[in-house]
Amino acid sequence: MATVGMSDIKKNIRLIVGEVPYKVVEFQHVKPGKGAAFVRMKMKSFLNGKVVEKTVHAGDKFEVPEITYTTMQFLYDDGESFQFMDNDSYEQLALSYEQCDDASKWFKDGINVDIIFYKGNAISVSAPEIMELVITDTPPNFKGDTSSGSRKPATLETGAVVQVPYHVLEGDTIKVNTVDCEYLEKVK
Repeated sequence: MATVGMSDIKKNIRLIVGEVPYKVVEFQHVKPGKGAAFVRMKMKSFLNGKVVEKTVHAGDKFEVPEITYTTMQFLYDDGESFQFMDNDSYEQLALSYEQCDDASKWFKDGINVDIIFYKGNAISVSAPEIMELVITDTPPNFKGDTSSGSRKPATLETGAVVQVPYHVLEGDTIKVNTVDCEYLEKVK
C-alpha cells in the first residue's frame, strides 16, 4: 500500500488514520520560529462524515486507502434508508441516512451518484458536483433590492437551501455547486 508523509499533504488527498479512511478538506503548513515545521489539517471521515483536526509532524506516515467509486442511480427513500441501483447489474443497495449524510440533500429521483466503497463495503455517497435544480420557494423581490452583492435564501426541489441573487425567482432553474452549496448561474 502507498504511504503519505507530511510533505505530501494536500487538499482532497485520502489517508488512513487509525483504521478509518479520511479525505483532507483543509491544511496549513506551519513553520514556527523555533522547532520543526508541521502541518495542521482538517479531515473528513468517509465512514461517518465527521470532520476532525490533526497535526502532522515530519516522519509521520499514513497509508492511502483503496477506495473505489461506482456510479449508481438514486431510486427512493424507504423511510429507513436510501435505495440505489447499479446501472450495469441492476442490483439494489441500501445506505443508511448517516452514510449519505450531506449528499442526501441533493438526491432527486433518477439522479446518478457515486457510491464510495472501502474494503468491498459501501461507506458513503458523493453527489454530482454541479446540478441543475428548480427553485421551489424564495422570498419575492422588493423595489430597491438591486445591490449587486445581496443574496436571499432559496429552497430547491431537493430541499437544499442556497443563497441566490435577488433577480432569481421561484420556478427558475439554476446551476448549483453541491460541494460548496453555492449558486453558480441561472439556466436559460
